[in-house]
Amino acid sequence: MSNLMTLGLQTAKYLMIVLMAIYTFQSFAVFKRSGAQAKDMVFLRQDVCIFMFQFLGYLVLFLKTMNAQLIISYAAQALYLAFTLLLFRNLYPKASRLLINNMCMLLTIGMIMITRLSSDWSVKQFWIICAGTVLALVIPVIIRKLSFLTKMTWAYVVAGIGLLLLVVVAAQVTNGAKLALTVGGFAFQPSEFVKIIFVFAVAGLLSDARGDLRKIILATGLAAVHVLILVISTDLGSALIFFVTYLIMLYAATGNPFLVSAGLLAGAAAAVLAYFLFSHVRVRVSVWLDPFADYANTGYQISQALFAIAAGGWFGTGLCEGSPTAIPYVAQDCMFAAICEELGAVFAICLILVCLSCFIMFINIAMKLTNRYYRLVALGLGTTYAMQVFLTIGGTTKLIPLTGVTLPLVSYGGSSVLSTLIMFAIVQGLYMLRIDEEKEDEKERQDPRRIPGEGDPA
Repeated sequence: MSNLMTLGLQTAKYLMIVLMAIYTFQSFAVFKRSGAQAKDMVFLRQDVCIFMFQFLGYLVLFLKTMNAQLIISYAAQALYLAFTLLLFRNLYPKASRLLINNMCMLLTIGMIMITRLSSDWSVKQFWIICAGTVLALVIPVIIRKLSFLTKMTWAYVVAGIGLLLLVVVAAQVTNGAKLALTVGGFAFQPSEFVKIIFVFAVAGLLSDARGDLRKIILATGLAAVHVLILVISTDLGSALIFFVTYLIMLYAATGNPFLVSAGLLAGAAAAVLAYFLFSHVRVRVSVWLDPFADYANTGYQISQALFAIAAGGWFGTGLCEGSPTAIPYVAQDCMFAAICEELGAVFAICLILVCLSCFIMFINIAMKLTNRYYRLVALGLGTTYAMQVFLTIGGTTKLIPLTGVTLPLVSYGGSSVLSTLIMFAIVQGLYMLRIDEEKEDEKERQDPRRIPGEGDPA
């Protein structure tokens, strides 16, 4: 019996990797499909992979722990997936099915790994995901119907800077940084939501700034204030996300490489200054250069993460067969290492590719929007998402210093998952706006009263 169960668990491990590989392949194959029916078949195959992957993950967890509560968790999450996929599809037939599927797949991976680490954490995360999904169902309507949102630039600026200043004043120091506020017993991280507000503020400041040096200087100054407050809070991961996002949006708005080069030089100078001003930064850099020099103390987290990645090899040890709990703050900072250890490097590479397909969709939507404001918003949100993925994976693998940034939709953290769900919902709204624009253009081209050649592309 023991040998049979071992065989079954090993089979399930490889099947999960195969399902992830098939899902990832479909995430890119869909870009080559032109017909609606062909695309629907791709999305259907992805849906099947999501549900089969979730079933196998919870089956393995149940067989390993014999915890009956996992059956309830599995059923609740399966209902959530079915509800989300069907509701989005019926409420918003114009929505991007690829983004919906990728969101559900990443959430499923995250919930399986969080459940493996702590069933209590998984329950909390699940309820936040449900609340965030309800909010995400409303946001596309808001984006499409409330056009005055594009005219609230200064409200976004005041709200963003105000929230960040509140963190500086009221937040407690955690691991050398001021990150979260506690309200009514619930802790939340304002910078996770300010990064969305920041994108809307910068889009408003730069959407009509081409050639207007005064507006560019104003936008740069206000962006610098956001970054400076984050540096004072020693929330350096968020500061880097804000900085890079602004530079990309600045280049898209102006097309001036000189401004971006000057920004990069200023950022490099600020990084050197931060190294000498903040001991927290010096520790992170020294740990990045040689984590084993102080293995028992400052280098322990990244060292354990590297050990976990090495132990997993290409195909992983299998769920509940590794030791991810040996990594401090594994569910928040080093979830990628836990995935590498128990699901393997092949699975981890597929995960990166799924995140990449999300970014490609963000940029694809941005490029096709004709409204400059919305184009900058889509680009800014895509850059924010990509930078967060890069920082958490790069930090965990020692490519860059560890910044303590979460892996969107996968890591444990209510503020992170909620803000990412909001981000995806905003992009869905912009995607539907793009389709609306295309239909309006098509109507204009077919209008018999239209003068031939008028409005045609040059």
